[in-house]
Amino acid sequence: MANSASGMAVHDDCKLKFLELKAKRNYRFIVFKIEEKIQRVVVEKLGQPEESYEDFTASLPANECRYAVYDFDFTTDENCQKSKIFFVAWSPDTSRVRSKMLYASSKDRFKRELDGIQVELQATDPSEMSLDIVKARAI
Repeated sequence: MANSASGMAVHDDCKLKFLELKAKRNYRFIVFKIEEKIQRVVVEKLGQPEESYEDFTASLPANECRYAVYDFDFTTDENCQKSKIFFVAWSPDTSRVRSKMLYASSKDRFKRELDGIQVELQATDPSEMSLDIVKARAI
């Protein structure tokens, strides 16, 4: 069990599932949640490989912060199939201030536990993480 700088523990399952997404491509996305009572980051949802970006964004609660990773497949202008792993810090304006502070203070340390993140996105509403933005950041 690793600790983040804010004293937040990271459940081993978070790293294991991320490795499965990265190496085996068992998942399209993973949503992580901070369990405030026990001060630990845990896996909340695993997206199956056939799930879409819309399924991913629908998995993020409208009024609560989350961390997430998304394995984004795309085709370059040269017609090459590529993939990039996005880290998303979801912090909607409507979430509690304490929650936003907790997620913000733990983010960098948690992200370091997930070796292989290629792009980071921070979003406070769905328009900040539209598919067009993700595509533009991937290339």
